[in-house]
Amino acid sequence: MNLSKRSIRYAVAGVIAAALSASVAHADAIKQTKAPIEDKFRQLEGEDWPTPTDYRNASGAPGYRYWQQKVDYDVAVRLNEDTKTLTGRETITYKNNSPDNLPYLWLLLDQDYKRDSISRMTETVSGDAMSLGQVRRIQRLKEWEGGFTITSVKDASGRPLKFTVVDTLLRVDLPAAVRGNGGETKFTIEWSLPMVENKVVGGRSGYECFTGKGEDGNCIYEGAQWFPRLAVYSDYEGWHNKAFLGSGEFTLEFGDYRVALTVPSDHVVSATGVLQNPAAVLSQAQRDRLAKARTASEPVYVVTPEEALAAEKGKAKTEKTWIFQASNVRDFGWASSRKFVWDALGVKQEDAKAEHPVVMAMSFFPKEARPLWDAYSTKSIAHTLKVYSDFTFAYPYPVAQSVNGPVGGMEYPMISFNGPRPVKDKKTGALTYTERAKYGLIGVVIHEVGHNYFPMIVNSDERQWTWMDEGLNSFLEFQAEVQWDKKFPARRGEPKDIVEYMVSQDQVPLMTQSDSVIQFGPNGYSKPATALVILRETVMGRELFDRAFKEYANRWRFKHPTPYDFFRTMEESSGVDLDWFWRGWFYSTDHVDIALDKIVQGRIDSGDPDVEAANRKAQNEKEPESRTAANNKAQTVVERDPKTRDFYNANDEFTVFDSARKKAKSAREDLTPEDLAAQDFKDNIYRFTFRNIGGLVMPVILKMDFADGSSETVRIPAEIWRKNSKQVTWQYVSTKQLKGAQLDPLWETADADRGNNVYEGAIVPTTFKIVKPPEGSNRMKDANLKVGPDSLATLPNADSKKDDSSK
Repeated sequence: MNLSKRSIRYAVAGVIAAALSASVAHADAIKQTKAPIEDKFRQLEGEDWPTPTDYRNASGAPGYRYWQQKVDYDVAVRLNEDTKTLTGRETITYKNNSPDNLPYLWLLLDQDYKRDSISRMTETVSGDAMSLGQVRRIQRLKEWEGGFTITSVKDASGRPLKFTVVDTLLRVDLPAAVRGNGGETKFTIEWSLPMVENKVVGGRSGYECFTGKGEDGNCIYEGAQWFPRLAVYSDYEGWHNKAFLGSGEFTLEFGDYRVALTVPSDHVVSATGVLQNPAAVLSQAQRDRLAKARTASEPVYVVTPEEALAAEKGKAKTEKTWIFQASNVRDFGWASSRKFVWDALGVKQEDAKAEHPVVMAMSFFPKEARPLWDAYSTKSIAHTLKVYSDFTFAYPYPVAQSVNGPVGGMEYPMISFNGPRPVKDKKTGALTYTERAKYGLIGVVIHEVGHNYFPMIVNSDERQWTWMDEGLNSFLEFQAEVQWDKKFPARRGEPKDIVEYMVSQDQVPLMTQSDSVIQFGPNGYSKPATALVILRETVMGRELFDRAFKEYANRWRFKHPTPYDFFRTMEESSGVDLDWFWRGWFYSTDHVDIALDKIVQGRIDSGDPDVEAANRKAQNEKEPESRTAANNKAQTVVERDPKTRDFYNANDEFTVFDSARKKAKSAREDLTPEDLAAQDFKDNIYRFTFRNIGGLVMPVILKMDFADGSSETVRIPAEIWRKNSKQVTWQYVSTKQLKGAQLDPLWETADADRGNNVYEGAIVPTTFKIVKPPEGSNRMKDANLKVGPDSLATLPNADSKKDDSSK
């Protein structure tokens, strides 16, 4: 990540030099030059976070001058089922709300990464074996050129515009710059795109044909990144024109879409937005069922299994055009097939202010996905909308859809592609499904539909920071899964499940740019999801976390947040300093491993020499005798010869003399009532030594078990490590006798070594001596002088002289 670049772009041009010099000066001012002390609680400031501006303020909210672009699309596209090619024409209206005049525009051609792109040319391999699927991919890519063919780019008057293709990007030069602060330009692009066989080539879109033995020969088409789309132009980055390398996904502008999809007339189409011409593409019976589904308590078939089966038996020679309208979305996806069964269910939103009181949850799937999809897909959508809305805001769109096809899991506004299906035995034809397929379907539908919230609405930069959408979404997915079934086999979110990744060597911090991430799944999904679970359950508590998280979601809905907006909002809204948490979990590869090294049980010295001598003697007698002395059988000199025994043989170190008793009595008489109460304090004082082995500072959760059978858990805030991040000793007072202790008993901090969490050593006894603070120098007293209450003039201190003479 180029944080300095981001910081520079984040500041206004007139203060660039000052901002840079201030950052350097600040870093030098707090540079550690003596002992190797690492301040885990150092505030994230200039060198870590961009300087707030009028566009993004220090609280994490959009600034009073925040702006973003608006891009509207009017698209007409035709699917040629014979050649499996899309041919399209789109008219783009670009509104420039930035303060800058823009002489050219950048668009994304993400499907071009399958050509001789940076992505293709830099693929690396390992090992000396491969699957047949990998061989098939090599064969197909060798034969297939693919990618966009841009036929023309013209302005609103039909005049050609100069354009340049740069890897997966398209630059369009304008005859005159589109002016800032509200200027508009309109232009048209004509293009074609061959679709890929997704099961062979992979990717996020494509087709799947059922051409195996006994199958119907029909195909499912899923369209994603299927048309040239405007890149983002933002206040903190300028043009987001980084080529698509396959991992870092998409950063797009919001706008309104009208899309006309022309497909074979027996196809059923699912797409972003609301169908505008149902009478032209659906039968009356289908329209009636769709209306019925709006108020139904269970999903209703709009296209029945029988209708889908009938459509499979013949291929239409005619075409129909499905027209969809979508407002305030950042992208558009679709799926089309004659194989689709379509069911729907109206979901009532609980928020009285919801723009759409009822959302249509809908699923599209082939017969091969039944009965798993009939049972779970649409109900999973409904469940997702409820849980995610509880954490964020009412779902702002009229529909939410799940489509079964070749893509295993991918998201677009109002539509998602999801993969799991039952399996049919090739010999017997018996239909079964695995537990993994069941929960995999529910989980992937939750995850992909959940992406409507992050990043389709809270529109983060996926190409720069994967965790901002995948991590936050995986966190909410985990919440939804646990609310579906307490025993849901969730893949991400439980702290214990991230330990193996956290201790691995091949990893990078979460703040790493997406294309450079190692172990993409654990880094982009699992670790940030787990971090937020720990933040909610262990660090902040649910009330503070939920309020701050909702504040972030509402501040940045339909806007472009950065990580710093998220970090700042979570702190500003909750009142909790979390810089240490972001530094450890997001800026480092440290892991959690806190050991309970030592327990000391102390008591206050009573001041009574007889009591203290007896206590010391008792402790001494618990120590084993010297092995050498014990194994010597002959008498010692002292045992044989009485004349060698003297005062010290008769009076050992535990003998108390009257002088000691008198001195103790005199000292006690000088104590105030408060000091006497402190001297007589009888409670046990326990001291626990904790060692931070993993480097990641975390709250210390200590469970203490007592001899009477009771236990107590204390949650010590992470700030215990603020002055020493390596080792600390913490004190606890109790009347009870401690039997044992354990760290993180509920496995909630992702501690990598539970073996050093349980204390199995001896609890070391000790006595805390009472020390009297030194009085300090008093030369007036040493000179036997004093002052009166009304004057600073010194007088002889007769009492002091008398005391001296008596001595």
